[in-house]
Amino acid sequence: MKNIIFILALCFFSLSCEDVIEVNTPSVEPKLNIDALIRVDTSNTRTSVRVLANTTNSFFNEIEPATLSQIFIINLNTEESLLLSESEEGVYVGAENTSFFTSGELILYITHLDQTYAARASFIEASPITKLEQGDGTLFEGTETEIIVAFEDEPSKENFYLFDFDFNEYLVTEDEFYEGKEFEFSYFYNDDITSGMEITINLLGVDEAFFNYMNLLIIQSGGNQGPFQTPVATVKGNITNVTGSTDINNLTINTENAAFGYFAVCQTFSKSITIE
Repeated sequence: MKNIIFILALCFFSLSCEDVIEVNTPSVEPKLNIDALIRVDTSNTRTSVRVLANTTNSFFNEIEPATLSQIFIINLNTEESLLLSESEEGVYVGAENTSFFTSGELILYITHLDQTYAARASFIEASPITKLEQGDGTLFEGTETEIIVAFEDEPSKENFYLFDFDFNEYLVTEDEFYEGKEFEFSYFYNDDITSGMEITINLLGVDEAFFNYMNLLIIQSGGNQGPFQTPVATVKGNITNVTGSTDINNLTINTENAAFGYFAVCQTFSKSITIE
């Protein structure tokens, strides 16, 4: 079985224009955007966390890094917490024993501009990559690079996966048609990939909610800048506004002022290949 991934780009040219057209773009209230995808390699005893925080702005304005008053992760089972610190503007980092992330429900807790946000996540398992090799197939241009990937699906449950193909290229897949079997497919890179380049493929286990979220982001991003580059207002994540809540086990959610982005904790398997 093969999945063939390709992008058709349409270009529009304006040959001449004498009149200046003023476009009134809508003014929108800045909103917090969080990229809190935690990748867990269970072969390591410790896991590093890197969370990106920024704020959306009006149309055509650059996205600005966000300064958070606090950000930490709580394990509800052990009641342990991991406080993240700012390593650079809009980047918050920390590290903890891997068991902290793999057992029990986790809550990401954020304070920003007197507003409090939270999201829940649990560790989702993945399957190792069993095959990664370069093929000789091409698409329409004849200059694409084919990479053949395979993994074996866990048969005991319904599984969802996220592939990170490097260079901000992503693909989601579910095991509806290959449950409990080996799934092999081809992924095609454009002619920017050259001989001698090393590419790292990551396979992440995700739940159905994150699968649906990433699928929408990939579609709306068009594959040009990557789904994590620009938040999309029509795609709702799992980070909610809980300002005023005092009981972390029973959070009061304000759906009117949620943040963009997602908090997920995913087992990750990686393999690298050098292009011939």
